[in-house]
Amino acid sequence: MKRLVLSLLMTTPAFVFAQQGDFTLNGKIGALDAPAKVYLSYRSGENAVMDSAVVNKGAFVFKGKVAGPTMARVLVAHKGESLKVLGRSVDNAIVYLEPATITLTAKDSVKTGVVTGSKLNDENARYMKIIAAPLAVLTAINKEYGDASEEKQKDEAFRKSLETRYDKAEGEMKALQSTFIKANPDSYFSLLALREIAGQSINVAEIEPAYKGLSEKIRTTEAGVEFAKAIDVARSTSVGVMAPDFTQNDVNDKPVKLSSFRGKYVLIDFWASWCGPCRAENPNVVAAYNKFKDKKFTVLGVSLDQPGKKDAWLAAIKKDGLVWTQVSDLKFWNNKAAALYGVRGIPQNFLIDPAGKIVATNLRGEELHAKLAELLK
Repeated sequence: MKRLVLSLLMTTPAFVFAQQGDFTLNGKIGALDAPAKVYLSYRSGENAVMDSAVVNKGAFVFKGKVAGPTMARVLVAHKGESLKVLGRSVDNAIVYLEPATITLTAKDSVKTGVVTGSKLNDENARYMKIIAAPLAVLTAINKEYGDASEEKQKDEAFRKSLETRYDKAEGEMKALQSTFIKANPDSYFSLLALREIAGQSINVAEIEPAYKGLSEKIRTTEAGVEFAKAIDVARSTSVGVMAPDFTQNDVNDKPVKLSSFRGKYVLIDFWASWCGPCRAENPNVVAAYNKFKDKKFTVLGVSLDQPGKKDAWLAAIKKDGLVWTQVSDLKFWNNKAAALYGVRGIPQNFLIDPAGKIVATNLRGEELHAKLAELLK
């Protein structure tokens, strides 16, 4: 689908502030007991942390160090399951860690838990209440799409219906977020909201003034500085500028350079074998390739597959019929080409003209076909 991927507080690393400090997270989930396990996932600086704790008469404790406020996910394995077997329906909740003693209390499911003892989590509760209505609609739409059969997901009428509803709810949420940002320039969540509004492809003209409207305290934090860098990257990969050149190895470990495709329109398609929305969009890219390949058009696939997962990458290429050139450094979200283009979510693409200039970004579904038809008359 075009945009049926809810990224809010889910798919990308959380922002962190610069102040170092120790945290304690005390939990209590009703009468839950062994063999139940609780996992805590968060980032500490450049490191991804996955901690676990046993549950004793409903209680568990986590301790650690964070560089200021950090988003974390608490996941509960009610039967002591390992992370490998816990699916998307796992009982989980978002908690913000900061140098403090935080308490998470739940009756039977952590999803309905209440967080106390932390000003940051109080602020998060206030922010989430403001955007609750449209967020609930977006979540429901994503679930409806995810629960649908593969055949139904490909049905154009079904997709269009969801997209119409999604766009309406997304617009309502962005309006609420924009109001929150203007009213709370000194809030950590204004920075998160602005990042959410910016999405995968930052509109510099729209986002930069809003960013500059945040307080100096927020802009000069590690989080603020990182977002400023993201805006600069977006500026260098916006429509009308020359596409940054890069080289990565293809499936046969031979280096391929973007500039070697000069003379053709090239769709740089960022995707991965593990990315459901990417795989759902692949048939549309295949159709566009077959339709326009004889008119100086091609695709360069850049995969964000994980280290040691080359076989999964190759299997997806074969299964989805991706016959064009595919490259990857198999470094997951640290893919150097993705970093160069400021890719923070996939699928994402950039259309390059024969001279190497970016002429369009994030073309999905019929939009891709329409743009190619316009350019390749």
